[in-house]
Amino acid sequence: MVARGLIAAILPFVFACSSEAPPARAPECPRLSPAATSPPPPAASAAKASIPAPADAEPAPLLPAAPDADPPQLGKIGDFVLESGETIEDCRVEYRTLGVANADKSNVVVWATWFSGVTKDLVDLVGPGKLVDSARLQVVLVGSLGNGISSSPSNSPQQPRARFPALTIRDMVESQHRLLTGVLGLEHVRAVMGISMGGMQTFQWGFSHPDFMDRLIPIVGSPRLAPYDLLLWQANLDAIEQNPEFLGGNYHQQPVLSVVQQLADLNLTTAENYNKLQKREDVRAHHDKLAPPRFDANDRVRQLRAMMAHDVSKPFGGSLESAVKVLKAKLLVVVNERDAMVTPGPALEFAKLAKASTLVLKGDCGHRAPTCEEATIGKRIGEFLK
Repeated sequence: MVARGLIAAILPFVFACSSEAPPARAPECPRLSPAATSPPPPAASAAKASIPAPADAEPAPLLPAAPDADPPQLGKIGDFVLESGETIEDCRVEYRTLGVANADKSNVVVWATWFSGVTKDLVDLVGPGKLVDSARLQVVLVGSLGNGISSSPSNSPQQPRARFPALTIRDMVESQHRLLTGVLGLEHVRAVMGISMGGMQTFQWGFSHPDFMDRLIPIVGSPRLAPYDLLLWQANLDAIEQNPEFLGGNYHQQPVLSVVQQLADLNLTTAENYNKLQKREDVRAHHDKLAPPRFDANDRVRQLRAMMAHDVSKPFGGSLESAVKVLKAKLLVVVNERDAMVTPGPALEFAKLAKASTLVLKGDCGHRAPTCEEATIGKRIGEFLK
């Protein structure tokens, strides 16, 4: 396997460890997914010996949260009406704050989590020399709905598992707005940013609340998914829902998602980068020992469907040209030209129409560029936020 230093550099992009049993003494994988709401993976033998319950069986009781040495805070925003008209009862939104706000709170940056991510995943990307400098800015890390700590199918007492309503990217943004205004007392912030699905939320912030921020920084995100992206996420969705252990969302233990892991490995980085970091003999061995992922399957489905439905141009008849006229915040769009997880075409098209600033990365890390090229991105963000 790759050296520990290389692992630490590339792991934050979620999928790579999300379907693998955690190593006994490596801290990187456990921080990638919401351990605070997921039980430790069972032994491999137990996973293979699982007996599917009847499809109409009642879901097993929710397991108590595992202890977290550095737990996030939970903002209670009450019953929350979604875009669909359904309601999340007693909705909660995960958050952490790093750095100190100035007197008029004009130095606050809001950072939304990526697909399957929790706020703890972002902590190592904040600080001097990182993506955002908390020495001069206050960074509010916000957990997206469905991430297993914010209200999700896996942790809702009133609406567990398949009973939890469908989510949209706009719903995630609205829940964050209610947290920031109603719980944290923020009326305006310096910037909103995010990576991957967090970048999708960043684009949506510009339309849902165009006056709320001065800057928008979507990183390897998209205003709407390209056809290739939709194909990839549909394959992920099919691999989950057609898994015989999924049981329509009423499983009694997390299903092993081997195909989901393989799709992730194929698309998170480039072929060149993957071949550089992996050995031939490790590929089969890695997938032979897959265990149930830490990220709950129902949570995964809700966030997958939210990304697939995401399109900021929908209220404008599908026209990005019309949509950009609503934007008020300055925009820095960061993409990797070889990203196969969230392909850069729609973001670059939007940036051109909006006359936005862009940073086009050309390295072979693909979707993992924000960690591989952290210094380059951090420098550009620092200049953009001055």
